[in-house]
Amino acid sequence: MKTLQVITLGCSKNTVDTEHLLYQVRNAYEIVPEGEERDRVVDVLLINTCGFIGDAKEESVNAILAAVAAKKEGRYGKLLVFGCLSERYGRELPDLIPEVDGWFGARDLAPVIRALGSEPTPDPRRVLTRPGLPYAFLKISEGCDRHCSYCAIPLIRGRHRSVPMETLVEEAEALAAAGVRELVIIAQDTTFYGLDLYKRRALAELLRRLSAVEGIEWLRIHYSYPADFPEDVLEEMAANPKVCRYMDIPLQHIADNVLSKMRRGADGAWTRDLIRRMREKVTGVALRTTLIVGHPGENPKDFLELMDFVREARFERMGAFTYSEEEGTWGAEHLEDRISPRTKRNRLDKLMLLQQEISRSCNEARVGTEVRVLVDSFTDGVLVCRSEFESPEVDGEILVRYDAGALGGIEPHSLVGTFLKVRIVAADAYDLTADPIGLDE
Repeated sequence: MKTLQVITLGCSKNTVDTEHLLYQVRNAYEIVPEGEERDRVVDVLLINTCGFIGDAKEESVNAILAAVAAKKEGRYGKLLVFGCLSERYGRELPDLIPEVDGWFGARDLAPVIRALGSEPTPDPRRVLTRPGLPYAFLKISEGCDRHCSYCAIPLIRGRHRSVPMETLVEEAEALAAAGVRELVIIAQDTTFYGLDLYKRRALAELLRRLSAVEGIEWLRIHYSYPADFPEDVLEEMAANPKVCRYMDIPLQHIADNVLSKMRRGADGAWTRDLIRRMREKVTGVALRTTLIVGHPGENPKDFLELMDFVREARFERMGAFTYSEEEGTWGAEHLEDRISPRTKRNRLDKLMLLQQEISRSCNEARVGTEVRVLVDSFTDGVLVCRSEFESPEVDGEILVRYDAGALGGIEPHSLVGTFLKVRIVAADAYDLTADPIGLDE
């Protein structure tokens, strides 16, 4: 049997694409895990690229060039590239890197599957690239109909396309059968789900149907757009115990001047009111957001308003980035990026220092509380866990010392994928430490 290795770069959405592709070709290839060296040549190396921002594009190009060098050394047979970078620069790249045997886009996996010698099927199952983890990402739609000034996603992924509910439920059932306990709901904009297929926002209904899948205990929502936010999602979160009281909602800014230039479709007053409604309707909800500093037109007053907003909103989790101009976007064509890199960096540092203090305060307030956690892994005598308030791979963790007495003598590695009751005993700005109370299944 031929061998195939896939290198996946970029976001969790790319990971889902890779896993769907691997299932489609599973009978034609022996899959060589990413990073695993083989004594013999790997017949095909496939690179799933990211092309969203400058750093990601550079990483993808470097990975391709490294693969070209490895191919010349005889470590690989064919080299194929797909994903966001080749979707965005499909015309230029073949001439720039002619050693690649095939270039494919990001919007349709069928051409890649056929190039690998298989015929695409509508089967929604996946080959998990990290088997054994108790969580998996579930991509509910592709593309985006928004036109934020700084974002290249619509250029790369095209218009919004929802995955039918029946297909997602079938995929969730297969993931549950593989041991997955938590589904992280992802898309370019999860709140837009259903508008194309059902002529209505259907995320709340989808959550209800996914929560009925046996074995799935947690559903977590990522990447929600603030404008026209569907209130029934908050009602479902408050009423459905399987929907984590956690919301990832990238707000990007608060100053009206900047939001207008970003073309976000929501002003500061709407944004503040949305945060208030979320906290009122979902008791104890943990909010995660991302912000951009240094967007064209952001003046010192706008940045101070952003700092004040972060103090006021007290996000449990926050990430921030400096603006980088992306060719082809509305901002690159209509706005002049006059803010210096040094000023952008200074603003970012100030914002993140403020958030570090807020995160530490939020975590310290949890000391002494009892929470239900999911065990992700075990290492060096410690169970690495999360509660409903921590999302995998982006947030901090709850570190629980293994105590055989409290946990019924169960071997620690066997606890991965189970739920525990723990008591928080210490906290820093990122992680929490806890003692086990017992199993919570």
